[in-house]
Parts: sequence; structure tokens; C-alpha cells
Amino acid sequence: MSRSVTLAAFIGAVALSCGTAKAEPLFAFLAPAAPTQTAPQTVAVAPNDEQDEAPVDARLRRQIVNYSNHEAAGTIIIDTPNTFLYYVLGNGKAMRYGIGVGREGFTWAGVKTVERKTEWPDWYPPIEMLARQPYLPRMTAGGPGNPLGARAMYIAGTQYRIHGTNAPSTIGKQVSSGCIRLTNEDVIDLYSRVQVGAKVIVLPQIASAKSRQTYAYAPPSQSRAQATWDTIRPSGRY
Repeated sequence: MSRSVTLAAFIGAVALSCGTAKAEPLFAFLAPAAPTQTAPQTVAVAPNDEQDEAPVDARLRRQIVNYSNHEAAGTIIIDTPNTFLYYVLGNGKAMRYGIGVGREGFTWAGVKTVERKTEWPDWYPPIEMLARQPYLPRMTAGGPGNPLGARAMYIAGTQYRIHGTNAPSTIGKQVSSGCIRLTNEDVIDLYSRVQVGAKVIVLPQIASAKSRQTYAYAPPSQSRAQATWDTIRPSGRY
């Protein structure tokens, strides 16, 4: 018997014993090699956990808007009731950003300045926050898992910040302990524009019609609750 006949008989016997589904992979080496596919190229991007999030509401997206006011270019105006931050560009224009603001009982208002700026800041929860939420880590290093996000601008005379967030779905909501939060993409853009010493105007949660129109902090009167709040020195809000 020739070698070719013997090999054919052997292959047939093994195929019958393993079944059709097993025979094909067992002797796959006899088939022509399949063309290799090149793995898709990946592009390195900056840490940003917003990529898996739903798109931000159109009204909250960063955009240049018409803006009439008497503040100098470079001023930051935080419209707390409408969850907008305006960076004054001058000539009747401003860059508008959607923001997250303080939840009930944690809002504040006033005129301050930017004291310093930090990229990918570390976060140390203050004692008051740890008392409310003892499960929080005592320190979170800067990075995509940090609640302060990609950038932070520290507001002089307080421990409040304008910062990014690792929870972009909170933009447009009253969720923080007094800090102003933006998406990481937006806070990086704002950070590149803001100078240390820039004026920061934070409008009260219930703004008068005049203050909403002019975006100047000039509350007509102070409620008892606001007066009480003003006696408490803010510390470590985020």
C-alpha cells in the first residue's frame, strides 16, 4: 500500500472518531494560512474619564455668547442660579461654561480673586466633610479618579475652588459643597485663560433681576439665613 493511501486512511479514521466539528480544527494546519489583520492603532489621550459619559446638554456646552456688562476682560462671573460661569472676553462677549454649584445649604456669594492655580491637584477632604462622610479617603492623589479633576483655581480667602470633576454628569446641577465644578475639558480651557489675581464674582442663589441682568454682585438685602451663613468661615469645600 502506498504512503498516500495510508495517510488518507489515517486522516479519515481520526475524523470519524472526533466528529466533523473536531476534524476541521485538528487539521487546520493543512489549510492555507488566513491573512493576518493588523490591530487598530490607538491614540494616546490625556486622562479623562468623561469619554464614557453621555454628552453634556447643549445649553451647558462651552460657547462664546453676547455679554453686556461693565467688568474688565479676564473677570470670572459665576451665575449660580443658572449654573453658568462667564469668562469676560470684552467687546460685549464672554466665554460661557456649564457648571455644577453648591447644593442647598452650601451655596455662597461674594467678590473674590483667584489666589493660585494647580494642575491635577491632590484632594484632602476637610474635617467637616469627613465628619459627614467618614468613609471618604483621607487623601486622593491627582489624576482621573480625583474629584477635583484636571485643574483647580483656588479662591482667595476661602477653601473653595473652581475645578474639574470625575463626574461630568453633575454639570448643571446643585451638588457640591460650595466649589464650582466644570468638565475636565472645560476647566482645562478656562485654566489656560485665567490669570492669578483674576476677579471672581459669585452671584447669590436667589439673584435680583438687576443682578441677573448686569451680573454685578450687589444683593439688595441680606436674609437671616444668609447672614448666619456669612458668619461661618468656609473651609475645605469641594
